[in-house]
Amino acid sequence: MIKGIFPLEKFKTLQTPFYYYDIDLLKKTLDIVKAESEKYNYHIHYAVKANANSRLLSIIAAYGFGADCVSGGEVQAALDAGFPSNKVVFAGVGKADWEINLGLDNDIFCFNVESAVELDIINELAAAKGKVASVALRINPEVDAHTHAKITTGMKENKFGINLSLLHGVLDKFSVLKNVKLIGVHFHIGSQITDMSSFQDLAIRLNDLQDKLEARGIIVENLNFGGGLGIDYYHPNHLAIPAFENYFSVFHRLLKLRPGQQVHFEPGRSIVGQCGSLISKVLYVKEGETKKFAVMDAGFTELIRPAMYDAYHRIENISSDGELEVYDVVGPICESSDVFGKDVELNKAHRGDLLAFRSAGAYGEVMASQYNCRQLPKAFFSDSL
Repeated sequence: MIKGIFPLEKFKTLQTPFYYYDIDLLKKTLDIVKAESEKYNYHIHYAVKANANSRLLSIIAAYGFGADCVSGGEVQAALDAGFPSNKVVFAGVGKADWEINLGLDNDIFCFNVESAVELDIINELAAAKGKVASVALRINPEVDAHTHAKITTGMKENKFGINLSLLHGVLDKFSVLKNVKLIGVHFHIGSQITDMSSFQDLAIRLNDLQDKLEARGIIVENLNFGGGLGIDYYHPNHLAIPAFENYFSVFHRLLKLRPGQQVHFEPGRSIVGQCGSLISKVLYVKEGETKKFAVMDAGFTELIRPAMYDAYHRIENISSDGELEVYDVVGPICESSDVFGKDVELNKAHRGDLLAFRSAGAYGEVMASQYNCRQLPKAFFSDSL
């Protein structure tokens, strides 16, 4: 999806700000994910937290993938979109009783358990229903993801998962808890990872862990490596689909699997990130003493990543072919952090121009808020405009 492909005339009839999804790019991405994962018989569970738009969920479900959920609401959204319950995995450090019961009632594939106390509660709730819950232990492998501190999840100081030093104590519980069954181990070391060495380290760490488990007589059926593969926010036009071939081949090359073991992944951002753009209108071009501001009708209520993570999104003026000028691109929210980018080069901006904030398909629409009593953005799709 490049600047000239945006349907500008149709965009002019729509109320901004809104999200626009390139369905053709989404399907091309899914085709590659499917082809590359099937080379090794790997199982894919789409991470619903990246984007829970019901249309996108239905398209992804149609590819036969499973769903990775981190709340009861996401479990229900996945089921409503057509993901089979026996391919739904449910992670999260704080699962409420009603959320666990929802998973039990629908016989989901697996709960990714993040603490000893959670294991006790799942066992108790499953016993009340006369069921045995399948669980995987989410383990902190102490692998540095080399990514932003706010999206690193696999270290012992993070709130997620079970630290390696505590693992054997949790394993001991399975001898007394009769309504939970250990079927796997689960990892998720972070998000927006572009350095493949982190995944190499994870595979090697898993091999070492498997040796220790086997010494206890434990061989699990399923190995779940979570997600985390990053996208190229700087070059969405030329690098629209992440390197899934390299990603999956890392694990195929390094993992020492036991007979019959199944390998699972939970990609989210890497599937939907590049297919989505936030489209916003220039309200004012404000001339300051030292800065020129493009004041947009979208703010961090529509796309919070720049304010929350100092994240970069490529910004394009799709209405103008004028000379390049430098702007601070800002939103209307009554907060100083409502800035999309500083010193951004754009084709000369005018009131009414439409700007595209690229690579916004992941953690964009799904994180939108109604702060300042603003309306949530609508979504439009390339195949239905």
